[in-house]
Amino acid sequence: MDDLNAVARGIIDDNRYMALGTADESGRPWVTPVYFAPEGYHTLYWLSSPERRHSRNVAGRPEVSIVVFNSQVPIGEGQAVYMSAKAAELTGEALERGIEIFSRVSQGHGGRAWTLEHAQAPAARCGCTGRPCPSTGCSTR
Repeated sequence: MDDLNAVARGIIDDNRYMALGTADESGRPWVTPVYFAPEGYHTLYWLSSPERRHSRNVAGRPEVSIVVFNSQVPIGEGQAVYMSAKAAELTGEALERGIEIFSRVSQGHGGRAWTLEHAQAPAARCGCTGRPCPSTGCSTR
């Protein structure tokens, strides 16, 4: 199990995008690639407009699925981390902390700095966090 956990941590460390699976209130699925900033290996932050379909889906149905993987590896060599999680729009101190982490990780990847004002702008104010479901956790394939 320690080897699998090390592989999962390496996948999260080495990749910048995740596939975020959401569903609307009627259960219609939707998958969106989003840049993410991890806090450790159990909390993932991303920034999206509240008007985007995946953000509207999270607002109405917070259960999500997440897959982190490298799409550039040769066929047959792919590995991924799969998670079931609950997501939510952040507010208050949680939003401030999430933006600080998101900004630090973004800058470490050569991206821009993010501020609370960026997160509260109408075009991109939904900061979300996902935690793996305790019964599912992370697994690799």
